[in-house]
Amino acid sequence: MAALKERAEFQFTKELGGIELLDATYHKQNFSRHSHEGYTIGVIEAGAQLFYRTGDNHIAPQNSIILVNADEVHNGCSASENGWSYRAMYPLPELFESISQELGLNQGAPYFPQAVVDDPELAHIFRSAFNILNSSDNSLLRESILYSALVKLVARHSKTSIIFNDVKVDKKHLLLVKQFLDDYPEVDVSLETLATMAGLSACHLLRQFQKYFGLPPHTYQIQNRIKRAKKLLQQGSKILDVALDSGFHDQSHFHRHFKRAMGVTPGTYVKAVGANIVQ
Repeated sequence: MAALKERAEFQFTKELGGIELLDATYHKQNFSRHSHEGYTIGVIEAGAQLFYRTGDNHIAPQNSIILVNADEVHNGCSASENGWSYRAMYPLPELFESISQELGLNQGAPYFPQAVVDDPELAHIFRSAFNILNSSDNSLLRESILYSALVKLVARHSKTSIIFNDVKVDKKHLLLVKQFLDDYPEVDVSLETLATMAGLSACHLLRQFQKYFGLPPHTYQIQNRIKRAKKLLQQGSKILDVALDSGFHDQSHFHRHFKRAMGVTPGTYVKAVGANIVQ
């Protein structure tokens, strides 16, 4: 395998109080010992990384997850001849403290004892989170995937094991959220806003909404956007106008979600229903 070309792309996402993101490929990079005020959660995409943490050196191979606690001294360099690629996020302790409280823990911010974890399912979830943060402007989807990934990380790999106990929820509070998503599918609403509407934590809203209605809130929102779009297409609206009026960021996002749900593109759907559309 040829040596990987060095690059580094830094982003800052505003969701959940703000999280720094890094997508990087390094070959000769050699990080000196340092620490971050936030946690480091990284997924190795190619190659392998060697790094120091908690008094020892660790090797993170492809598809593994790197975990460094907040303010923990660490370094990093390549553990393979051709370098390594990884995607990482740096959530602050305050966010994890909030998640721990919602999970019924009294430990404050969690501690991750393992520097490297082999958890293919969780690695896939974090990859999905990185992809969505890079490609989608849907606030509910972005917050939901981030929140789900971080909750699973705490549940599976923090020092305190967690057993989820579903709280008793008055279904009428969940119906308020459902009704809002039914009536205003095009609105770019956040997970925190919906949780406040239901009088629940974000964690419990995600779990209880899916329990009662079969889909998580962001998937239910997309479903309703598709329903709205179909009606507008049947009425003869232009595809681009339909995409924007239904809450999609642009026509390509609309095209992808519509085909995933309906099995055909919006253009094919228009021809099938016999609408007279000016493309």
